[in-house]
Amino acid sequence: MSKSDIQIAREAKMDPINKVLAKINVPDDPSAFSPMGRHIAKINFDYLQTLENKKNGKLILVTAITPTPAGEGKTTVSVGLSDGINKIGKKSIVCLREPSLGPSFGMKGGAAGGGYAQVVPMEQINLHFTGDFHAITSAHNLLSALIDNHIYWGNKLNIDDKKIVWKRVMDMNDRALRSIKINTKGAAKDFPREDGFDITVASEVMAIFCLSNNLEDLEKKIGNITIAYNKDGKAIYAKDLNAQGPMTVLLKDAIRPNVTQTLENNPALIHGGPFANIAHGCNSIIATKAALKLSDYVVTEAGFGADLGAEKFMDIKCRKANLKPSCIVIVATIRALKMHGGVEKEDLKKENIEALKKGLVNLERHINNVKKFGVEAVVAINHFVMDTENEINFLKEYCNSIGIKVSKSTHWSDGGEGAKDLAKNVVEICDESDQNNFKFLYSENETLWNKVEKIAKEIYKANKITADERVKEQLKTFEKNGYGKFPVCIAKTQYSFSVDPKLKGAPSNHEIPIREVRLSSGAEFIVVICGSIMTMPGLPRVPAADSIKLNSKGEIEGLF
Repeated sequence: MSKSDIQIAREAKMDPINKVLAKINVPDDPSAFSPMGRHIAKINFDYLQTLENKKNGKLILVTAITPTPAGEGKTTVSVGLSDGINKIGKKSIVCLREPSLGPSFGMKGGAAGGGYAQVVPMEQINLHFTGDFHAITSAHNLLSALIDNHIYWGNKLNIDDKKIVWKRVMDMNDRALRSIKINTKGAAKDFPREDGFDITVASEVMAIFCLSNNLEDLEKKIGNITIAYNKDGKAIYAKDLNAQGPMTVLLKDAIRPNVTQTLENNPALIHGGPFANIAHGCNSIIATKAALKLSDYVVTEAGFGADLGAEKFMDIKCRKANLKPSCIVIVATIRALKMHGGVEKEDLKKENIEALKKGLVNLERHINNVKKFGVEAVVAINHFVMDTENEINFLKEYCNSIGIKVSKSTHWSDGGEGAKDLAKNVVEICDESDQNNFKFLYSENETLWNKVEKIAKEIYKANKITADERVKEQLKTFEKNGYGKFPVCIAKTQYSFSVDPKLKGAPSNHEIPIREVRLSSGAEFIVVICGSIMTMPGLPRVPAADSIKLNSKGEIEGLF
């Protein structure tokens, strides 16, 4: 019987964090980093400033085909690839998002990799970690409290309580809190209003946290958050309540990047974590830029499939941070491709070349989409034990036939050793990457409607986008108020190119209905909500929490 992820993680021989940092030449000095226990540290800004003139390493994005219940394993591949690059004698850091407690206790479980391609200490990373998400939750809800307090004490800003656009947040899946009534009793009963909760990873504070370059930038962006409109329709900002100062104070330690290690004692930066089907789904700019100064090859990931994750990584994160990826890894599994070819989950263990062939349309679409950004891609076959040689060879032959490098990767069972071929392919592409023609999908000068339409038609292969007049007018108002150059962040299901999660493969000529648009004036993008996507998820019928407990030794069981 194979060991569980948590067993493997618990048996890991971790190095003291100063030894891990020494691999990337970070001095063992209080000015460089602050230990958070024996195996976790936060890098100090004063030290990062000393690296500003250092040449950047190569940036590698790990993305994937459209997710299925069969699993794709981007985080596992990211960790395995970084270990593999270190195995072939190069210096690499993996840069990941922090896990949210919502999915950890909901459907997905932990997000620290798996098998022998994990970041550790796994339990701390998945549960509270360094408290960054709690700091973000507190900063967000401080702003909520300041809004209602301002109204209670006379409402000098003339805030229209029916036009408050700032909800509250918590880092847990709780559908009961999507819509609530507040101020129904007690001292504030004269100020009742409708409110609601989003999950913390959908907070604009989280997005700002991950798109800021430093503390000053963070404070400025927080001040620019639109919180409400007054009774004349004029926007009210967080800075009108002097909220940016105390909110930044709550985030001053959280904003420093966290350093941990892989099972092979290679450095890992884990920082920030906006949802990818609601927000932009990438770790912090600060952590990514720090890693680029500290190593030669930086492996990072973007959430869900390339249609959501990679597109937002390019059009939002790279645009904001002036980053240029050198290579894109598209993770595919035989299992997931067979599901896209029509096979049910319970039948995935059987060899089925015909279904694999049908499912390749999904991989093909993602490959073609990535090419639109001018960056060369490599396919990583994330190997599962039930994959047959016939199926693996069929997928390899397909990739070879369209001129795409492909590697079978066994990092889950073999760690970095199993990702050496993938590492060699990636390094080869990176070393030729000065010839790439990286470009964004759309210009900042296009209208917001055209930006959404371009993503829908070129990436999702929809034939049209639709919205009622209210939504169209909102987009025009955003442009009139000076937000027309913002990128757009599409919020939709991750399970399909369409808004119907049941449409697998590569659906075309479908419609993308825009339900709602939201201004993120602090994070500097427009959120476009399509279909029935929720900004506060619910727990499944049988949540992961059902099997998470402490055993008689005080050890955690059920976390995976």
